Amino acid sequence: MRLTLRSKIFIYLLIVSLSGILLTSFSVLWGFENQFNQYLQTNRTESSSLIKQEIVQSYEESGKLMNNRLNNLLHQQAMTEDLFYKIYNEDGKLIADTTMMLGMMGNMGMNSDVNKATEYEKASYNLATDTTDIGRMEVYFPKELIGEEVAFLETIKSNIYLAVIVTVLLALLFSLLFSKHLTSGLQKLSKAIQKLQAHKWRTRVDVNELTTEMQPLGESFNELAESLSKEEKLRKQFTADFAHEIRTPIATLRSQMEAYLDGIFEPTEKRLQQSHDELMRLVRLVNELEDLLAAENPQMKLNKTDIEVHKLLHSLEEQFTPAFQDKGVQLTIQKPDREYWFKADRDRVVQILTNIVNNALQYTPAGKRVLVKTEATNDDVGFLVKDEGIGIASEDIPYLFERFYRGDKSRDRKTGGIGIGLSIVKALVEAHQGKIEIDSESNAGTEVKVFFPKS
Repeated sequence: MRLTLRSKIFIYLLIVSLSGILLTSFSVLWGFENQFNQYLQTNRTESSSLIKQEIVQSYEESGKLMNNRLNNLLHQQAMTEDLFYKIYNEDGKLIADTTMMLGMMGNMGMNSDVNKATEYEKASYNLATDTTDIGRMEVYFPKELIGEEVAFLETIKSNIYLAVIVTVLLALLFSLLFSKHLTSGLQKLSKAIQKLQAHKWRTRVDVNELTTEMQPLGESFNELAESLSKEEKLRKQFTADFAHEIRTPIATLRSQMEAYLDGIFEPTEKRLQQSHDELMRLVRLVNELEDLLAAENPQMKLNKTDIEVHKLLHSLEEQFTPAFQDKGVQLTIQKPDREYWFKADRDRVVQILTNIVNNALQYTPAGKRVLVKTEATNDDVGFLVKDEGIGIASEDIPYLFERFYRGDKSRDRKTGGIGIGLSIVKALVEAHQGKIEIDSESNAGTEVKVFFPKS
């Protein structure tokens, strides 16, 4: 069974949380128990030292090892601290023994013979003044915790265990919440992608609801959705435009063919020429589509050769001068004063420049001028085509390279084409690892720059 990303994040967070909780809890529990044992041992040592000091003080004051106050202290420590004493004088005679209280207290079933007790330890101390040994003291204390000490430690352990359980439950809850929060952005993107797959082109993701790391992904998705929406709009527009383009010449040819067959028209040279013109319109439409498919083919092979700019511009001038003269538009081609070479497919370069110059001719009125010149850098050779034509609206410039896009829908198709000329140009330029730039203003002309790498 494959786990979802949310499940994996939940498990990872839970493992980390539980590991930290368990390690911390066991460390606290073990450390507290050790500290508590040390605390008890310190108290026993201090209590034993207090008894020792009292014995020495009693001897110095009265010459006796025991007195009433000392007896009370011995009984008090036996009752409250589980400390039992045997005190001997300098002759080894037992003069005080609180271990007798063990039998009366019934602690853990032990008898009064302390030496046979297996759960008590003994510590011995010499009793002496500054100048004389006055006796010996034996202290008996339990090896393990007993009585209130056990109860206190068990209470602490119970509280720690309770804290562990509560913390584990909180770790489960927060791991669940965090995993849901961390994957919520991906879930939103996943749902948006599914909607996009269902052709809901207006689907967008609110990037403000995503985490900082997810926002670039959300923005990229929105850009993709916007691009697909535009492509779909252009596709529908192209379908309508192309259907109209085909319908007109086909309808004309059909009516002419039927008229010839019915004997209404005689197939004169003029009428046959009209039929031929309509047929050529269909051919041009098909050729434009074929050119676009060929230009956008990633496996398109370029026959690159060394091209000299001066000769290329001279060829372009000879090609377009008659057409410009017929329309009354001035064509100015500024040839460079030195040789510039670059490596490219000559036929494709001519196709690119022909398309751009032809567009400039079509949309430049008579009496105006079109300028073609070279702009070279250390790495690139560029061609600038600047006209004084009708220009392009600013809102149309971002879409000029989109397939089938035409800003002015009222233009005659015979001059405007079906909107894939610049798409072909861009595809061919990018195939050469070059770049193309367009700057235009309505009623002020258009400037197109194309750059090709020198090598």
